[in-house]
Amino acid sequence: MKSVSVINWHYDSLQPMRHWLESTEIHTPDVARLICKLIPARCPFERNITLFNHTLLRIPPLCKLNPFYDQLVELRFKALCYLADELGEDISLYC
Repeated sequence: MKSVSVINWHYDSLQPMRHWLESTEIHTPDVARLICKLIPARCPFERNITLFNHTLLRIPPLCKLNPFYDQLVELRFKALCYLADELGEDISLYC
C-alpha cells in the first residue's frame, strides 16, 4: 500500500491586514500626529480596583488579546520616529 502524506496547510486570514499595517510608511506630519493620538502608549484597560487602600481586584492589560497589537505598536513607533527624527518635534506630548 502506498503511503499518502498530508500537507498541513494553514491560512491566516488576518495576515493581509498585518502586512498592510507593517508596510505602512509615515510621510505626513498630520497622519503621524493622528496615529500617536489614536494609539495609546499604554493599555487603557489595565486597572487596579481598590477600596480603603486595599487592592480588591487587578484587571490585567488586555491589549495583548488584540491580534494586531504588535503591528499597531510598531505603527505608533514609526509615527513617533518620524515626528522626532524627520521633523524634530518634541514627542513628550505623546508619551
